[in-house]
Amino acid sequence: MRISIFGSGYVGLVQASVFADVGHRVICMDIDESRVQRLREGSVPFFEPGLSNMVLKAVDEGLLTFTSDTQEAVQDSDFLFICVGTPSGDDGSADLTYVMSVADGIAEYINGRKVVVNKSTVPVGTADAVTARIQQGLKTHGHDHPFEVCSNPEFLKEGSAVSDAKSPDRIIVGAHSEDTKADFKRMYAAFNRNRDKLMFMDPRSAELTKYAANAMLATKISFINEIANIAEAVGADVELVRQGMGSDPRIGYQFIYPGAGYGGSCFPKDVRALKHLAQSEGCQASILTAVHDTNQRQKNKLAERVMERLGANLEGKTIAVWGLAFKPNTDDMREAPSRFLLENIWSCGGNVRAFDPEAMDACHALYGDREDITYVDSKDEALEGADCLVVCTEWRTFWSPDFEAIKAALNNPIIVDGRNLYDPYYLASIGIEYYGIGRGLSVTQYA
Repeated sequence: MRISIFGSGYVGLVQASVFADVGHRVICMDIDESRVQRLREGSVPFFEPGLSNMVLKAVDEGLLTFTSDTQEAVQDSDFLFICVGTPSGDDGSADLTYVMSVADGIAEYINGRKVVVNKSTVPVGTADAVTARIQQGLKTHGHDHPFEVCSNPEFLKEGSAVSDAKSPDRIIVGAHSEDTKADFKRMYAAFNRNRDKLMFMDPRSAELTKYAANAMLATKISFINEIANIAEAVGADVELVRQGMGSDPRIGYQFIYPGAGYGGSCFPKDVRALKHLAQSEGCQASILTAVHDTNQRQKNKLAERVMERLGANLEGKTIAVWGLAFKPNTDDMREAPSRFLLENIWSCGGNVRAFDPEAMDACHALYGDREDITYVDSKDEALEGADCLVVCTEWRTFWSPDFEAIKAALNNPIIVDGRNLYDPYYLASIGIEYYGIGRGLSVTQYA
């Protein structure tokens, strides 16, 4: 099938490469000409496991091409996927500027029947709004071609986006016509072999499904973080509480890991957008408000731990930071808890020695050259001359370190564990002060 993908970010590039991998002919369009040229040369602009090889393979086979020409992307394909960004406005609403820009291009260059697919995460009613925008554009340009705007939301996780796209749990499609539904069945046949994963519904329900799913997962994270804070207050261990909760099959273990709060490009933005949508329709959004507020407070936990132990004045102090990305297997630092930690340390006069397997370039791009942060080549090098260690991201390389070496390298044997990776009992037994999330018993009690 002939497919064009508008946008070469996480969603667009992953979906383009996965469609091409099963034999569809795909054009990936982006208005950034320099980005398009880099992609043509095989340079993927972000880290996602398995993506670079898949892109190179699809390009070599002639199934995936890149362009900055809107006319080519519209006229050479039958299915037009909108995979552009929908950033948060100041009021939390989703900014549809880029979505509508694609709609305008479709209206200008349309040359036959097109199925337009919103894969970006968009507010309920966007399919209708894009339909109206294209219809107005057709009148302006004097065109009269049939089209349908559908919703096909993505459910990818950064760090496992390729495998998620190749083996989806479900394929949600919001469409009206039976012809378009039949098109989607053919399009996704390769991903639908062992069971029928396609779920057809109206576009508004599909749009809300995406927001509801992300908001539910964010709710679980904020809930367990609130339980962690209660555990600290009452002297309980949230890791034991988590295991007790998760053993109930109605609850399960997924997304109930306490930590330093959620980040990334999806959960923070989507919770704010759903809250804004609800309030704009006169609905209460009390739970969504609490989820967001709890998460914002949680992101300050690591800095609070550091200052509780080392003092509010960190001048002359150096903090070793393991992990900058908001989660493992990505270089994405959008709304990452590490950013709250770094900025709090700097505001108190402290210095940082940081290591992340993938995100150090992204961090440098955010903050530029600064004298108060040093990027190092290994987790061990980050410890040199540091007054404590803070673990922000649960990269596997951090799971089983040499604790005696950590103790010897640090000026003070202190670990602030933002992901509860380590055993407080063992660390206390070898003389390391340990501060986790929701580990209510003190170090002396562990000892």
